[in-house]
Amino acid sequence: MAGPKVLNPHPPEFERFLYAYVGEDRNGYFVTVLSTLARLGLDPWTETAELVKLGRDDARARLGTLLVRFRDVPALANDHGRVARDLSRLLPEGPTLGAPQRTASKLDDGRPATSGAIWAVLAIIFILFQILMVGGSGSGE
Repeated sequence: MAGPKVLNPHPPEFERFLYAYVGEDRNGYFVTVLSTLARLGLDPWTETAELVKLGRDDARARLGTLLVRFRDVPALANDHGRVARDLSRLLPEGPTLGAPQRTASKLDDGRPATSGAIWAVLAIIFILFQILMVGGSGSGE
């Protein structure tokens, strides 16, 4: 059976922060920190890990800078400082469990390493495909 890290490779400590409400966009949709960071072209989990490393005060300053750049939520134009302060309080304290280990591993030549689980799934799909192809072309007797 697959462990929880395979099904959800992101640190669960980040969820409270990433799914926190930021505001309502111009279309009336609720916007979370996760969607804010993604809309800014940042990887939400990587950015959150960096914010945790910065510490509470520096993270609040960095969040404020990011929220100023985010124009999809009009209310942030005047209130980005308070929102950044409130959001920074939701960040986990200190280093998170396993966050550094969950970054993509690289081979010596810089290519991303592929997980053995991916190869196992691909092998199973290949075998099932072969069974369907051979089993489906019987003589019909």
